Amino acid sequence: MAKEKPNMNVVFVGHVDAGKSTTVGRLLFDSGVVSEQEMKKLKEEAEKHGKAGFEFAYVMDRIKEERERGVTIDLAYKKIMTQKFQVTIIDAPGHRDFVKNMITGASQADAAFLVVAATTGVEPQTKEHLWLLRTMGVRNIAILINKMDAVNYDEAKFKKVKEDVSALLKTVGVNVEKTTFIAGSGQKGDNIAKKSTNMAWYKGPTVIEQIDAFPQPELPTNLPMRMPIQDVYEITGIGTVPVGKVETGIMKVGQKVIILPGRTGKGVPGEIKTIEMHHEAMPEALAGDNVGVNVRGAGKKDMARGDVICDAARPIPVVEEFIGIITVINHPTVLAKGYTPVFHIHTAQVPCQFVELIAKINPATMEVIQANPDFLKNGETAKVRIKPQGNLCLETQKENPYMSKFAVRDAGQTVAAGLCMEITKQK
Repeated sequence: MAKEKPNMNVVFVGHVDAGKSTTVGRLLFDSGVVSEQEMKKLKEEAEKHGKAGFEFAYVMDRIKEERERGVTIDLAYKKIMTQKFQVTIIDAPGHRDFVKNMITGASQADAAFLVVAATTGVEPQTKEHLWLLRTMGVRNIAILINKMDAVNYDEAKFKKVKEDVSALLKTVGVNVEKTTFIAGSGQKGDNIAKKSTNMAWYKGPTVIEQIDAFPQPELPTNLPMRMPIQDVYEITGIGTVPVGKVETGIMKVGQKVIILPGRTGKGVPGEIKTIEMHHEAMPEALAGDNVGVNVRGAGKKDMARGDVICDAARPIPVVEEFIGIITVINHPTVLAKGYTPVFHIHTAQVPCQFVELIAKINPATMEVIQANPDFLKNGETAKVRIKPQGNLCLETQKENPYMSKFAVRDAGQTVAAGLCMEITKQK
């Protein structure tokens, strides 16, 4: 069997009307993932809904409700092959209420395209999207200035938007010199998968060429083995099968493991009996693999979504409290001490209390702006002390960046996103 191309997860983010879904649909159509017939069907459906021109967006917006509203709600995944990579494309919603899904998407991404419309330029949310990408550790970002067809492929328009986006990139600490700006049109197919004939002045790559220009992701196989449990199934003839993605390290059959925090918070010891991937038994699974496993010595009652299967010799800490750096994204009023929202960390959801606001900081330089603030407002970044109101497994950014990110949710909104910097372990 031919060696598979390395995986690359690419997320498309941007404002709700910047044309992300159309761009992604175009990419899939022009690279042959979606057939002419399927496209024709989608086109008819778009016209029937009075949404002529939305057919490319329909490729990703599979959910009926989304089609009627013309809005991307959940994350959609599609695979394409480039010269270098097997690419999983994540189309992340730009809509306010859907930022939670966007965080899930961004935290899985190796690279991102920020899509900005040439017609409207930078929108209020563009900065928020950049923040999220930075907070979630996405280092490789390219900018697609889309809808160039709507501004008559005017170079001056492109330059103006490029300037505005560049100013924004500097505020979040992204190197503008090293950032690619693509002039394109998802609707017409300019510079998405095929070179445009409408912009002789543009000398840069197409979207598909830019994907191959991103550095190959390094698999964190050198870190301790961690597999957050997504679901637990009972399978006849096998028994209890937790499934999830191996975030870091290497999982091997026969490996001694501990499931933390487990039902008691003290962990459940066991041994990896079988590993299954795409319905095939495997001797091992690497970081990035989605697997189902059977653990000798651990039953259905011992584990649940949010638990982490770890190498027994190097277990993940169960935390008493931790210090994190957060950016407030979308709080209805202000965030103050004593606030207890739900934290989403890997696959766990645990209520946690803000017990101390240590300092407001400048995220680009990490300098302290104000010590012990009374409250935090939208757009502010701060160092905070947090106490979980239940058993929670978490690692620091330094020890294991893959297990250090979190999103803070309240009443259906993403309030903040952050990273864990220091931990006090449970006794």
